[in-house]
Amino acid sequence: MSDELSASGLLNRLDLKTLRLFAAICEEGTLNGAARAAAIAPSAVSKRLAEMEQALGCLLLTREPRGMRPTPAGETLLHHTRRMLASAEQIALELAEHAKGVRGIVRMLANLSAIVQFLPEDLRAFQARHGAIKIDLEERPSGGVIRGVAEGAAEIGICSGSVAALDLRATPYRRDRLVLVMRREHPLAGCATIAFADALGYDFIGLHAQSSIYDSVRAEAQRIGRPLRLRVHVPGFDAVCRMVQADMGLGVVPEQVFGLIGGAMQLAAVPLTDPWAARALIIVTRPGTLSPAAGLLVAHLSPHAAS
Repeated sequence: MSDELSASGLLNRLDLKTLRLFAAICEEGTLNGAARAAAIAPSAVSKRLAEMEQALGCLLLTREPRGMRPTPAGETLLHHTRRMLASAEQIALELAEHAKGVRGIVRMLANLSAIVQFLPEDLRAFQARHGAIKIDLEERPSGGVIRGVAEGAAEIGICSGSVAALDLRATPYRRDRLVLVMRREHPLAGCATIAFADALGYDFIGLHAQSSIYDSVRAEAQRIGRPLRLRVHVPGFDAVCRMVQADMGLGVVPEQVFGLIGGAMQLAAVPLTDPWAARALIIVTRPGTLSPAAGLLVAHLSPHAAS
């Protein structure tokens, strides 16, 4: 039998029900747990697993005192199983939307900077022209946006241009500038601009560890050779400004974000002069043809790069 025919035969035996059961075994760690999750008898789970291992010709799970653990082959199958199950679920959701009259759904990932600063108005303008297209938007850090688009979790991503785009197609979207946020009575509040190095003697509030802004701040402190006096990590820009308001330290946020949040908290912002503080946001897509709805959205977002 040729490799192609062999692969085809294996695929015919890997139905979604079996894959869902395999994922349940991995997640629950036991056959009994998977049986409860699937509402079937443990003996049926054991039989299905044995048949799958026989069909694939390799051991997928090892039995240990505390439960079951995937083998290297099992880890590979689990990785692809999760992607296939997510795709199957998305197919069902999108077809259900089509049944309701929605003519397109675009799955989109974006970092927090894009979601807070630019996407509300840009997406409102898009849907004013294309009201039959639904947008499924999820927030992720820039590195997560890249990985998500590369793995097929979304057709479109918007992230910081400082993150390696792997093999994705990158299109300019917007530009922003980072500012140093502080209380109005802070000694640096009277500066017209400031270099990041001149602020390193003070305490800082940091965004979460996966944030591209935090990566830039940490990398600059390391390049200068001075410690970053980080007092706390917080999940978002509003939390950064709130911590600054409570006199916990300085923060770094995009200038337009400060305009939306910081002013109401009676804070001050000073533009950073460092080159990395002038940032580009990019649109990332996988090589190849986009769906018609995604193509319309990329075409709508791309002209904003010039502005």
